[in-house]
Amino acid sequence: MQRIVDDFGAHWHIYVTMPFIAAAIGYITKRVAIEMMFRPLEFVGIRVIGLPVGWQGVLPGNAQRMATIAMDLLTTNLINPKEIFSRLDPKRVAAELHDPLLRSVEQLTRELMAEYQPGMWEMLPEAAQRLLLRRVETEAPRVVEQIIRDLANNIDDVLDVKAMAVEAMVRDKALLNRLIREVSKPELRFIAHSGIYFGFVIGLVQMITWALTHNMWIMPIFGGLTGWLTDWLALKMIFFPRTPRRYLGLFTWQGMFQRRRMEVSRDYGRLVADEILTVHNVLHAVLTGPRSDRLFALVHRHVLRSIDANSGIAKPVVVMSIGSRRYQEMKETAAKRALELVPDTLRHVESYATEALDVRNTIVDQMQRLTPVQYEGILRPAFRQDEWKLIAVGAIIGFLVGELQVVLLLH
Repeated sequence: MQRIVDDFGAHWHIYVTMPFIAAAIGYITKRVAIEMMFRPLEFVGIRVIGLPVGWQGVLPGNAQRMATIAMDLLTTNLINPKEIFSRLDPKRVAAELHDPLLRSVEQLTRELMAEYQPGMWEMLPEAAQRLLLRRVETEAPRVVEQIIRDLANNIDDVLDVKAMAVEAMVRDKALLNRLIREVSKPELRFIAHSGIYFGFVIGLVQMITWALTHNMWIMPIFGGLTGWLTDWLALKMIFFPRTPRRYLGLFTWQGMFQRRRMEVSRDYGRLVADEILTVHNVLHAVLTGPRSDRLFALVHRHVLRSIDANSGIAKPVVVMSIGSRRYQEMKETAAKRALELVPDTLRHVESYATEALDVRNTIVDQMQRLTPVQYEGILRPAFRQDEWKLIAVGAIIGFLVGELQVVLLLH
């Protein structure tokens, strides 16, 4: 014992620094592990004998799988596309589109009449032209209402919400990073800070072990242990236990992520509503996605039906004047040009649709109903994927720092 006391007195500065160096190792390995989850967005490295040697952030590197897991949860447990889109009031949509719709209808009608019946249109008095335009303009809102009803009832036929969201996050890996990073910001901070506390405690054990043995392997072994154990323990403490549990009769602990359910729900709902399931993104997917042909078929059908309905008693005269083949061609042209006007016209309904669909509050409410295991699925896959690699890197860094300590002791 006296030998240990004498050695401590002679090398006290080495003993004192051990727990602080271990705390630094704990913190550094956590920060490295966190950054390795998100960076770099694309693979950085080289190929050796045809095999890639390098690194890509765990999330960006598994973007397809991560996004699919996240959107599976979203579309299975949080939102029902058919229920969401049923909130759109067809009459309100028609009212929101009133002015741009009338401008588009008038422009389209004048173009078609000038192209297919130029002589007849020019001979019509201005009052007759206006009467025809008013009739078409009166019918247009009713057509819009019916299209919106059909769209809401058959939304799964024209929009794949899951595919749309997954494609957006795979295309923009920074978006996937942001979804996980912002939702888990307190957990990531806890991981980094826990390395300091756990590392300091392990450093105290290291100091005692060194005093008893003076074995040079103590430094790298404890360095590696600090990097590995603190990474593993911090990750477990984020998610477990899922419900509050008392330990040693002294304190109660619940996984941080489980404890923050309300806050996480608000953040997750905001990010999904503001950056993924936006009305703009939904409209873009409906108009350009793999199922867009079904939407255009729907609009096409309603436009053709409307033209026949509005031709009324004039239809035989029109057919006689331009021919039945030419009449069918005119209807097809009308439908085609109406579809071309859809994207620009729909921009005017984005504000109302965002308010009516209310994606953010829907997600927040539904997340409160998830079981602990389902709720954990929001974040857990991001940490579970390649988790062993992150822990191994922490252990390697800790081991190397321990080796550095040995070198300093020898000199």
